[in-house]
Amino acid sequence: MKFVRFCAYFVWKGAKSMLKLALCDDDAQQRAAVGALLQEYAALRPALAVKLSSFSSSWDLLSEEEEGACFDVYVLDVVMPDVSGIELGVKLRELGRSGAIIYLTVSPEYAVDSYATQAFYYLMKPVEPERLYHVLDQAVAALEKRKAASVTVKTKEGLRLVRLDSILYAELAGRAVRYHLAGGEQVVTVTQRCSFQEAVAPLLARPSFFACGASFVVNLYYVTAVEKRFLLLDGQHRVPLARGLAAKAKQQWSSFWLDGAKEDPL
Repeated sequence: MKFVRFCAYFVWKGAKSMLKLALCDDDAQQRAAVGALLQEYAALRPALAVKLSSFSSSWDLLSEEEEGACFDVYVLDVVMPDVSGIELGVKLRELGRSGAIIYLTVSPEYAVDSYATQAFYYLMKPVEPERLYHVLDQAVAALEKRKAASVTVKTKEGLRLVRLDSILYAELAGRAVRYHLAGGEQVVTVTQRCSFQEAVAPLLARPSFFACGASFVVNLYYVTAVEKRFLLLDGQHRVPLARGLAAKAKQQWSSFWLDGAKEDPL
């Protein structure tokens, strides 16, 4: 397929934050129509500095991601050749991308499948401008909230501020807590004088984190599957799940994506 990529920048003096948008649709007319709506959204939100990148295929977007791109919001068509929008979303999550995914489609039959990608929203075509703008506003608000939320961790090197959205899971390591972060980094605390549950209390105070035993706490944002004795995170990490907790884990995971993700997007 012919490669088509379009980038546009909308920057105003005094812009408060940058928003990187990725649009992917193999249909040129649909891509142009939705792209125009996204440009209009940028023009209507002068508080944002918006960068829009448009792609004609899933492979083009994935190639850009593999070269280091990392978008805040992905607006994806569901039905595309070779790699569908759902498959693209799964691959983005496997790459560690946590940006909000908004799906566009002519059929509601793929809505359930979109949960596998931790989709932020699912919109029907033709897209209603005001509805799209409202969803984008929600995604931006969630992004800002996620960036602002963090926990202070005391390590041997000193105090470390760790963003909650970067934590895959935390585990008890001797008498310390080891935080596994997206991207592979690990942050280990100094020896804790309190219990593991007390040490990770700031995480458990949020609906986005779940205690899957006495020694592990996972970020539900990164959970891709709940097995009988394990939670699968980001498509590669398997965290032990205490006996009898599978049903509770499924319930909290489902509740997080149906309700909590809009209020607590971490």
